[in-house]
Parts: sequence; C-alpha cells; structure tokens
Amino acid sequence: MSLGQIIRKRREQLRLTLDEVSSHTRFSKRYLSTIEAGKVKKPPSDEILTKLEKILEFEPGLLLHMAHKKAVIALGHTIKKRRKELNLTLDKVAARTGFSKPYLSTIETDKVKNPPSDQLLRKLEKILEFEPGLLLHIAHMEGLPSDIRQEYESAEAENQKLRQFIKNLKHQKSDASRLTKILSRSKLDVKQAGTSLAAGRLVPVINKVAAGYPSDFNDLDYPVGVADDYVRCPDLHDANAFAVRVVGDSMEPKFREGDIVIFSPAAEVSNGDDCFIRFAMPHETAFKRVFFEPDNKVRLQPRNEKYSPIIIDGKRINGLYRAIIKYEKL
Repeated sequence: MSLGQIIRKRREQLRLTLDEVSSHTRFSKRYLSTIEAGKVKKPPSDEILTKLEKILEFEPGLLLHMAHKKAVIALGHTIKKRRKELNLTLDKVAARTGFSKPYLSTIETDKVKNPPSDQLLRKLEKILEFEPGLLLHIAHMEGLPSDIRQEYESAEAENQKLRQFIKNLKHQKSDASRLTKILSRSKLDVKQAGTSLAAGRLVPVINKVAAGYPSDFNDLDYPVGVADDYVRCPDLHDANAFAVRVVGDSMEPKFREGDIVIFSPAAEVSNGDDCFIRFAMPHETAFKRVFFEPDNKVRLQPRNEKYSPIIIDGKRINGLYRAIIKYEKL
C-alpha cells in the first residue's frame, strides 16, 4: 500500500473531507488530492507529513519513516539543506572542516565517486549540528547493496512497530504491572530492542476457519508478529504481511478450506489477482479474484463456478491485498 493510499484510508476512517484536512494543514485541496492519488512529482515535505500525522492521528514519525524509506534521502541533499538552514556558506564550512570548497560542493550535488570519509562526516555533523552519527548512518546505508538495505529497512520497520506495541501495552492500566514484570524477567529493552535477521519472516495468521474471515481487521493497527499462530516465509520483506486461513469453497479448486494464504499490503494489485478485500459500510471482508470495471465498479469473482460474481462500487473497498504465497494441506 502506497503512502498516498494510507493517508487517504486513514482520512476516510476518521470521516474527514479533503476540505477539512486542507484547512488544518493550509495546503490546497488539489495538492492533497495528488498526494493521495500518488501523482506528486516530488515526495511531500517533512512539514506537511508532520501535520498530517497529527491531524490524522498517526503514530508520530510513521509517515516520515515511510516517505524516507521509499526514497532514501541523498547524503548531499541532507548536508546542503542543513547548511542553508544555518545560513552557512560553503567557504565557512570549508574553513572549519579543512576540506576544499569544490570538494564540499561535489558532495552536496552527489557527484563524488567515493563516499566522504568518516572523519569528514563527523566534522560536518558537529559544524551543521546534526545528531552524532546521523550522516555516518546515511552514508553507510547508501553504500549497501539495494537488497541488503531493503532487508535492513524492513526489519527496522517491524522492530519499530513491535516496540510501539509494547509501549502501548505498558500504558494500559489493567496490564501495566503484569507486563512490566514480564519485561523485567526477559530483560527486554523496549527502546533498543532488535531482532537478528532469520531465514524467513514470521507472519501472523489472523483468523481460524471456525471464526470465518475477520471483519474488524485493520492492517495499520494490527501488531506485526503478534498472533495466536504464525507461518514462516522466506524472501518476504513486507513487515505488514499477514496470513488468512481459507474459509468455504468459493475459491476452489485453487484454494481449499484450511489452506493458509499470505497477503502483502505492499504488493500491487492487477486485474484477475486473488485478493483479500476489506469493505466499509458495513465492515466485512472477503477473499475473491478482483476485476476493475468501468465507472469505478469492481467485480469480485469466485474461482468456483457454482458461485456468481458480485459487482460493487469501488468506494466500498477499504483495503485490497494481493495473495503472494499459499500453504496448502497435502
């Protein structure tokens, strides 16, 4: 699910119009609409994302993290922006670092062939008043192969959600004392908790066949890695992925009751894809093939020919998640 889709979804959940959000952010309705549609040429500024986090009641930093994760911040852009914020010229920075002005300019324009040395980055952190280690972290991340960086960022995103979930539990009055004892016994540091990369990601299974499909499921609120059951999935990097047990026979012969199917909110959806669908008004869920029809209509097509397709208004859909992996009974 894209950044714009997540923003739109939360706005609709809170029953806010674009006009209302526009008046609170002081950004035009038209610009906000292009953000939600994913049609902006440049990522939204940190200023507007921070305002949207507050108005739409997101966890502080969530939209910023998603935006920066999708487009890794260039080291040179970060340095240049901070230098200008402090009203420092390249000549002044060159004099204080001991490195030439032309070299610093090539760093800011991202034209250096090799990354700046750690020594220079530490000097720039001090002169430009960055948090110690921030420029080093950005430079080292840019130097990683893209697949390793993606795996690291996915693991970090999952860890952040898990830490936030534990913090939320600690602040629940009924469970705080009990949870504090559990954390004390396990010596778990909520602020610094981390997990080592494993051969596969543990994905939560969010329903049991007897209970049917979960009508109140929300992928943004569901705590990653916390469930009654899990399946391990190699080569899966979506921290928001979830698994569902198939209910009924409407998707036979490809999917049979009891099979476990994994869905990824990050996967793009195309005509004919098998999807887990969440509806609004009323809140319901289903597992069907999806076809996009004219006039914003969506056809939900069972694979079992005994069942007829259903045509619905696209506005009713509150979440659409493509199936990516199937575990079946032998």
